[in-house]
Amino acid sequence: PETAMAAERPCSLFALSAAAVSRSMAALERDVWALPGHLLRGLLPLLTVFHLERAEDAARRAGLSTQPIWRKLWDDVMKTRPPNSESITCWRKKFLETFFSNVLHGVLDVSSDWRLNDCHFLPLLHSSPHVSQLTLCNMLQGAVELTAEHNHKVLENLAGSLRILKFQHLLSCDQSIKRSLVLLLHRLIHHGSVSQVSMYSWPVPDTVLLVLILTMSAGFWRSGNALAYHSSPCGLCREEDRAQSQESAQEGAERGCDAEQEESGRENQKRCPKEADAPMNSVLSGPRSPPLQNPVRDETSSKVPCGHTSIQGGSSPHSSSEQLSCHPIPRKTHRRLKPAVGQKRRCLRRSRGHYADPEDLYDFVFTVARENNSGLLDKTRSTEGENTENWTTSSPGSPCTGHAGCKKRRGPAGILSLKAAHHFRSVSTLELFSIPLTEETCRTLSNLLSSWVSLENLVLSYNGLNANISCILSGLRALSRHPECRFRVLRVSDMFSHMPCMELVRCILSTLPQLHTLSISFDLKNQLEGSRPEANPSCGKAEIPESCLEVLEIRFPREPLHTAFLLPVLKASKSLQQLSLDSATLPCPQELGLLLEVLKECTPNLKKLSFHDVNLAEHQKEVLILLQDPGLQEITFSFCRLFESSTAEFLSEIINTVKRNSSLKSLKLPGNRLGNHRLVALADIFSEDSSSSLCQLDVSSNCIKPDGLLEFTKKLEGHIQQRGGQLPFTHLRLFQNWLDQDAETAQEALRRLKAMCSVVNDTWDSSQAFADYISVM
Repeated sequence: PETAMAAERPCSLFALSAAAVSRSMAALERDVWALPGHLLRGLLPLLTVFHLERAEDAARRAGLSTQPIWRKLWDDVMKTRPPNSESITCWRKKFLETFFSNVLHGVLDVSSDWRLNDCHFLPLLHSSPHVSQLTLCNMLQGAVELTAEHNHKVLENLAGSLRILKFQHLLSCDQSIKRSLVLLLHRLIHHGSVSQVSMYSWPVPDTVLLVLILTMSAGFWRSGNALAYHSSPCGLCREEDRAQSQESAQEGAERGCDAEQEESGRENQKRCPKEADAPMNSVLSGPRSPPLQNPVRDETSSKVPCGHTSIQGGSSPHSSSEQLSCHPIPRKTHRRLKPAVGQKRRCLRRSRGHYADPEDLYDFVFTVARENNSGLLDKTRSTEGENTENWTTSSPGSPCTGHAGCKKRRGPAGILSLKAAHHFRSVSTLELFSIPLTEETCRTLSNLLSSWVSLENLVLSYNGLNANISCILSGLRALSRHPECRFRVLRVSDMFSHMPCMELVRCILSTLPQLHTLSISFDLKNQLEGSRPEANPSCGKAEIPESCLEVLEIRFPREPLHTAFLLPVLKASKSLQQLSLDSATLPCPQELGLLLEVLKECTPNLKKLSFHDVNLAEHQKEVLILLQDPGLQEITFSFCRLFESSTAEFLSEIINTVKRNSSLKSLKLPGNRLGNHRLVALADIFSEDSSSSLCQLDVSSNCIKPDGLLEFTKKLEGHIQQRGGQLPFTHLRLFQNWLDQDAETAQEALRRLKAMCSVVNDTWDSSQAFADYISVM
C-alpha cells in the first residue's frame, strides 16, 4: 500500500489510516466490512486480491461496485487488452480466471505486485471457484499440477465451476502424464460440470491421446486402476458403486424366484441379442450396434482378421492383443448390462482383476478390430429393409456403408468397441479445430457419436475429412434415431470440399432432419477436380424430409449458386430464420432474382439474410427488393461491391427504401467502399420524416476518414434534435476504417457519437490496407 500511495504527496490522514488498516486486515476484517460506504470506498483500492475478493458482499451492501478496481488490477497486472473487452460484464471473474490460468502455466509471478502477495492468498485455490473456462497446452503440465495431491481442493472447486475445457498445441507425452489426464477428465467431466471440450491446433496428433480425450468426453471409460486417485479408487465412484451394489442386491432378491424364466430367456437372446457386458478384463469385442438402438440381428460369431493389433508398444496379460486373432471368436454367455446411455451419472464398477502393466489402461483407447463388409451388413441390417448402399439411409450403427471413399474401405474397420466400458456423464459440445482426423480416428469418432445422446453441438474445422465426412454422418444418423437424442448444431469447415456444397447440405438434412443449425464452409474445391465424386443419385433424387432447420450457413468454394439445387433444401426448411451465403458466384444475371422468389415462397419465417463476398454490383434491383422486404429484420451485404458500378441515385434509393421499412432492425454494409460522402448520406435514414426502426448499422472496412465520421456525427445530432431527442439507433460498428489519419478529429467524432449510441471500433493501422485499396480502385 505504501508503494501505491507514494505517488500521492502529501499523504492525507485518511490515506495513512487506510494503509494501516489494509496491513491489519487479518484482525480488522469484520470491522472493516461494517464501515460506512464512503469510508469503504477509499479503502477497497488498498486491499490485496485476497481481501478484495472477500469484500464483494460488503461492497454490495454499501452500494459500491468493485468492478473499476478489478479493471485497474487487470491493466496493472496483465498489461494487455482482453479480446471483446466491451462485452465483459464482470471484471472480477475475468481477472481471477485469467490469473488462475497464468499461475497454473507459470507465466505470472505473484510476487510481482503487492496486491497479489498475501500470506493468506493461495493463488490456485482462491481463484479456482471463478474459473469457468480453462485451456491446457503443450505437454499437459497443467493436468499434472491439478491432479497433484496438494491441489485436491482446487480440483474439487473446478469440478463445480468449470464449464469449458480446451486443449491447445498438444504434444505427445508419457504414460504418467496421460494417467494424470485421465484423472482430470474423470473428475471434471464424469463427476463435474464440464459441458464443452474443444481442441485446437494439433498438426500431428497423438492418436492414443486424441482418442482418449474423445472417449472420456463421450462419457466412456472402463474399470481398473486408471481411475485410482493417489492409490485409492475414486471416492465418488466408490460411493455410487456402493449404492448401486445395494440396489442390485435388492433387485437380485426380487428376481430370485424368476431364475428359471431368466434361464429360458437366454435362448431368445441368441435370436435377438441385447448388449452384453464383456468380462471386465476384456478390452475389445467385435463391432456392435450402438447402445439403446432397436435390436438388430447378430451372428453367433465374428471373424477378426489378424495383422492389426493395439498401437501400444506393450500389453498386459489382459490387453486387447490377446483378443485379436485369425480364428472365429465364439459368442459366450455374458450377463446383460443395463443400457447406460442418457443417464446423467453412472457408477464405475471395479474390475476384480489385477492390472500389473500401466499400459493396459490405454489398450481400451484405441484397439482396432477389422471385420469384412458382409459380416457387418448382416449384423447391422435393420428389419425395416433399409437400403445400406446409401450412407444417408444406412442402418443404425453402421458408420460407413457405401458412399464415395467409404465404398473403398468396405466396412467400418477401426470402430471402437464400447462393450467393456462403463458410461458416465458426457459433454454436450465437442469442437475440433485444425486437427487432422485419419480414417481410423473418424471411424472411432463415428462409433462414439452413434450413442452420444447428450451431444448437442459438434464443430469440425479443418480436419481434412474429405470422404470421411460420410463416416461421421453415419454415426450422427445412428444417434439421431435415439429417442433421447439432443443433437441440434453441426458446423463443418475445411480447406477442400469433397463434394459440391449443396449436395452435402442435402445429404446432411436428409440424414439429420432434427438439426436446428447447419454451417458448411469450404475454402477451395478439391485439389484434383477429377477426383471429386459425381453427385450421389440417392441424395439428388431423394425427397428431403421436413426439417427443423432454423439457421443455414453455406460458404461455397467459389462454386456457382444454382437456385434449383437450393430449392429442395428451402422447401424442407419451413422454420428457417437465418440464411447466410458466402463466396458464391451467380451463374447468370437472373439467378439472384430466382433466389429471392424462392425465399419469399418457401421461407415465411426468414428474419436474417446475409451475403458475403458475393458480387452484387449488377444486381441493384434485387438489393432494393431485399431492403423493402417487411419480413427481414437483419440484412448483411458484406464485401459485395454494392457501389462498384452504381450511381448517386442508387444510394438515394437505398436510403429512401430503408426509411420506409419499419421492420428492418440491423443493416450491415462492411467492405463496400462507402467512403465519407456515402456515410454522411446514410445519416438521412434517421431524418425527421423517416419511419425506420433501424437499431444497428455496421460500416466497418469502408475507407471512412475522421472528417467524414465527424460530419456524419453532426448530421445525426441534427436529426436527433429535429425528432425531439428520440432515435431508435443504438449500435454503430466502425472496425478497420481510416480513423488513425487524424486522431484528434476521430476522438471528437467518437466522443460525440458515444453520447448517442454504442460505438464499437478498433485501433487499426490504415497503411496496411493501402495496397489493397489501390488494387480495387
